[in-house]
Amino acid sequence: MENTVPRTVEEVFSDFKGRRTGLIKALTADVEKFYQQCDPEKENLCLYGLPNETWEVNLPVEEVPPELPEPALGINFARDGMQEKDWLSLVAVHSDSWLLSVAFYFGARFGFGKSDRKRLFQMINDLPTVFEVVTGVAKQARDAAHNNSSKSKSSGKSRQPESQPKAAKGSPPKMENESGEEEEEEEEEDEQGATLCGACGENYATDEFWICCDICERWFHGKCVKITPAKAEHIKQYKCPSCSSKRAKV
Repeated sequence: MENTVPRTVEEVFSDFKGRRTGLIKALTADVEKFYQQCDPEKENLCLYGLPNETWEVNLPVEEVPPELPEPALGINFARDGMQEKDWLSLVAVHSDSWLLSVAFYFGARFGFGKSDRKRLFQMINDLPTVFEVVTGVAKQARDAAHNNSSKSKSSGKSRQPESQPKAAKGSPPKMENESGEEEEEEEEEDEQGATLCGACGENYATDEFWICCDICERWFHGKCVKITPAKAEHIKQYKCPSCSSKRAKV
């Protein structure tokens, strides 16, 4: 498929970056075109990222075994069976897995040793995943890190409960009470952004209303589960949509 085969760590990483950029384009800037090409009425389709930073939706190769590891098969079949955002996230996750498999296929083929494999992984790991870019987690993490740096300089207690009046059911369990020591506060600041919404997967933010499921103890944006602060005041035990459906089936 490609004219040149990457043989060094740098060449494999360059190949990885090109394919990754193509996949991100398909799932963000070119998403309408990508969506249209993934017709569920067609045969099994795959999303390919190419080394020249482009992408294509195509049938899987016919040769067995294939020259390179193949992407997830049949992504078009799930398109109309779930929300577009969830479908794109699913394709993004499979795309990340495929990118890693291609990179380390080249590494195995050309005899990368332990140090070369480690260096390749570290180079790859320094980049946000396709999933993180597509879902906005990467941007959220960058913003959280920037805000965290600013807040830690101005006030070590910026994340105390009284600064979050909207969190009627509490706030994600990263905060300490006012008796917490300075060392613990610094540790909390380092972990800011680690709590993710159980529905959309995006980061915790102090200016948003969150609610915790009393069954699975996961946190959710109020807007994601259609719960307002006013509604939360009248809920004695909150069950998220997932836990509610499980109990209904039982």
